[in-house]
Amino acid sequence: MFKQTALKKSFLALAVSSIGVMSLPALADTYVIDTKGAHASINFAIKHLGYSVLTGRFDTFSGEFTYDPAKPEASTVNVSIDTGSVNSNHAERDKHLRSADFLNVEKFPKATFVSKKIVLDDKDEFDIVGDLTLNGVTKSITIEVEKVGEGKDPWGGYRAGFSGETTITLKDFNVKMDLGPASQTVQLELEVEGIKK
Repeated sequence: MFKQTALKKSFLALAVSSIGVMSLPALADTYVIDTKGAHASINFAIKHLGYSVLTGRFDTFSGEFTYDPAKPEASTVNVSIDTGSVNSNHAERDKHLRSADFLNVEKFPKATFVSKKIVLDDKDEFDIVGDLTLNGVTKSITIEVEKVGEGKDPWGGYRAGFSGETTITLKDFNVKMDLGPASQTVQLELEVEGIKK
């Protein structure tokens, strides 16, 4: 009688344990941003005195993100940018952009973005709310993101890609240079392709 009761209890514990394991949510996969293959970019655009639009990019950055298509709101993003890699295709201008008038690269050589929350708009569109640290200042920003696609690559890996954009105000990040009312904000455009770890 004792052995039968013990056996029943053991079976019941095993069944409950199995159900618990089956009900656990799948963990999001981690992706490394593919900067090595140049399949990602951080671009910017700002009006120059209101007469034209200056575009450029940051050539050196790295980061990771987690993503589960069944639960995109649980995703996370972490990016580090070498501000000294700013490239507007003009050497003298880039030297000025690295100075204390703008990015203050000598004092603050890195900018970072760390996500805090994901807000779904629909299946493949969402807002990433997180902290951008730039020029020694940390501010919350929102990046509007659209999923481009995901799937296997020809080399046996798995990839996921997204496009994002946001606008930041220069004075919010202690940028001293003032080029007039038309040049107060910068649009950031992000193209991110990650390789699953």
